[in-house]
Amino acid sequence: MDAERQQGGDYQPFLFAEWSEELRPGSTGNGGIEAGECEESQASAALGQARALPDRLMEEVTRTKNLIEAIDRVRANKGSAGVDGMTVGELLPWVREHVQEFVASLLDGSYQPQPIRGVQIPKPGGGMRQLGIPTVIDRLVQQAILQVLDPLLDPTFSESSYGFRRGRGAFPALAKAKEYVAEGRTIVVDMDLEKFFDRVNHDILMARLARHVGDKRLLKIIRRFLEAGMMQDGVCVARHEGTPQGGPLSPLLANLLLDDLDKELERRGHCFCRYADDCNIYVRSRSAGERVLASMTGYLEGTLRLRVNREKSAVAHVEERKFLGYRLLKDGELGVAPKSVVRVKDRIRQITRRNRGIAIEAMVGELNSFLTGWVAYFRLAKCKTLLHELEGWIRRKLRCVRLKQLKRTKTIGEFLQRRGVAHRHAWMTASSGKGWWHLSACPAVNTAMNQTWLESLGLANFRQQYDRYQQEQKPPDTMSTSGGVGGRGR
Repeated sequence: MDAERQQGGDYQPFLFAEWSEELRPGSTGNGGIEAGECEESQASAALGQARALPDRLMEEVTRTKNLIEAIDRVRANKGSAGVDGMTVGELLPWVREHVQEFVASLLDGSYQPQPIRGVQIPKPGGGMRQLGIPTVIDRLVQQAILQVLDPLLDPTFSESSYGFRRGRGAFPALAKAKEYVAEGRTIVVDMDLEKFFDRVNHDILMARLARHVGDKRLLKIIRRFLEAGMMQDGVCVARHEGTPQGGPLSPLLANLLLDDLDKELERRGHCFCRYADDCNIYVRSRSAGERVLASMTGYLEGTLRLRVNREKSAVAHVEERKFLGYRLLKDGELGVAPKSVVRVKDRIRQITRRNRGIAIEAMVGELNSFLTGWVAYFRLAKCKTLLHELEGWIRRKLRCVRLKQLKRTKTIGEFLQRRGVAHRHAWMTASSGKGWWHLSACPAVNTAMNQTWLESLGLANFRQQYDRYQQEQKPPDTMSTSGGVGGRGR
């Protein structure tokens, strides 16, 4: 973290010097703000006034403190450049130079977002996911708006909504799902919304937002963000629906729209957990599940104009479906979902490819970074046996990589001897002519590249890490949900 972010107050006077001059006591600034004699008391009461008079929210968005916080968050999130090519490192100099006209365009409602840069990334289960990367300036505006809207909207959301909300996350959602299953609700209605972020109806979403926000300037700017064109392959395509993932506002707007679904489920008395567009409803019988799936499909498609993926949605026993990468067991415990096991193995294969041409120590560092996070996320699951199998497999793959790097019979034989293998066994193994994977399981190779050797490379012990989590016997902190292109923050 650089010095400017650590000490936001150091660059605040310089950043907003000219703007602050216009808003001194007795003067009138853009947007009709009048600063009185008690400037500090007005600033402290501003948030309460904004909540009481939601038609003055743009004044909250453009407050110096709010913009400074938004700049810090956008810079911390990093992320790629948008269509204009401006990087996060260029944000602060730009704001310093254009702060007056920038703030004025927000206050008078004339701010025009630029097109977003379309990027497609592969989904873990197949297919492509559409991302929309706004420009750095647009990310700043979205983040500043988010910081004002989130305290206003979040308290109105359902207690059964866990995605992209402060103080919530995947772990509380899983804990609640465990409770439902332990109570005997072992049938799950797993609803899959087809391309949800690409199918959001703008009119319906803006109508929901207008229930809470009376500031027409803010509503217009958010509408412009929704309708900003998408630049892909050099062509700017107009958008009439959807709120592409990639901007700081997207998760909040998604939760706002799906809150109607939450309220409808609560009205009907259902037990459910929703994390973003992933919604699981827990019932006691398949017949009840089929009725719920049919009725909620009608509600989503008729009222919210969203499309339910009938191929992926299902009514099944909880052990047959996954939720947030986990599999719920019939006794209410958690396991790792089979698809999550497939994905972790695929990632390990990618990291330990023998033709990568990198030092084995660097490869071990990548494994440690990935698997430390993986174990931390799946700490709630019963997966000690799985971890034992993965560790054995990883050790063999690393031995295989090292043999491939040694290549020749002479270098392999000398390496094995240096690692304590008897002369005869070392050279028999080196000259056997077997493939690298076969050789990696030979006794001589296991003796030479034993646990001590692997630890000398820096390979972490993931079972010990998992055991430490189990010994804590307390719920972990909720997962952070930083957002925008680099994650969501508030």
